Amino acid sequence: MKFGVIIFPGSNCDHDAYWTIQQVAHQPVTFLWHESHDLENCDAIIVPGGFAYGDYLRTGAIAKFSPVMESVRKFAAGGGLVMGICNGFQILCESGLLPGALMRNVGLKYVCKPVHIRVENIDTPFTNSCSEGEVLTIPIGHMEGNYFCDDAMLSELSRNRQIVFRYATPTGEITAEANPNGSLDNIAGICNAGHNVLGMMPHPERSAEPELGGTDGFKIFQSLVGAMAEK
Repeated sequence: MKFGVIIFPGSNCDHDAYWTIQQVAHQPVTFLWHESHDLENCDAIIVPGGFAYGDYLRTGAIAKFSPVMESVRKFAAGGGLVMGICNGFQILCESGLLPGALMRNVGLKYVCKPVHIRVENIDTPFTNSCSEGEVLTIPIGHMEGNYFCDDAMLSELSRNRQIVFRYATPTGEITAEANPNGSLDNIAGICNAGHNVLGMMPHPERSAEPELGGTDGFKIFQSLVGAMAEK
């Protein structure tokens, strides 16, 4: 099994994801350049956080036109595993791989702090190492993390169990106070209908080692490794 981590101009969490995969999960990993169509036979693709192309126009709006994302769309359509983190989530929405959009935080301020997220669906390649309803502590760092979609799409996301993570209290309650950015229905992460593409605003690579203050984020990578091993 092999991971690929995309590098865009402006990515700044690519090396964090690479480190976690190589040094913590002990899996083969390579960087994938934004101008290349070649996914180098990777089994899972990470679209990392940062400010791809400077977030000009709006977050992810330029990155969706990159050659590598054309290949990622084909890869995902064939069932390939794709995870977008923070800016990566924004890029996946802009690219049409996930529904909805990420808007500016309520309050219009950049938010950077640990948050609690409740696992809503463990039947995905990204959460199979978690327990249903488990609360994970994972940091966020974003200005545009306010997830939005229309009522029909929200109903579809709920019906298909595509809402994977919700912002919650430490005891797992879904409250307005636990929502750091105004995200619709406290949504912190969703997957596509095929459950092989995940977008999440919290940064699991920033909470994958004790030295970082917590290891809850590693469960996401552990789940991916397990899912890849079963293929």
